[in-house]
Amino acid sequence: MIIMYGIKNCDTIKKARKFLETNNIDYQFHDFREDGLNPIQLRAWVSELGWEKLINKRSTTWRNLPDESKKNMDETLALVVAEDQPTIIKRPVLELADKVMVGFSEKAYQDLF
Repeated sequence: MIIMYGIKNCDTIKKARKFLETNNIDYQFHDFREDGLNPIQLRAWVSELGWEKLINKRSTTWRNLPDESKKNMDETLALVVAEDQPTIIKRPVLELADKVMVGFSEKAYQDLF
């Protein structure tokens, strides 16, 4: 089962969901805001992808962080911030049977599926 994680009103999520639905790809959607975020799962993503790839430094959430937090960001702090403010996670996170993908590009999804 494919699980897509994100926030339903995110434009990138809307594009990714439309791609999956148009191509008849079954998936389950998990909304960070409504359904929460499992800290163990978050740690697994960071372990597989690295915190630098998972954290969206172009997000409003990132821009609103204190400068000290941005300057001292490391894996430990990234996990704490992402647990507290999951909107800092780059979207979508696509969890497949054998890997995790982050972000959306039509070409990457076409190659994958």
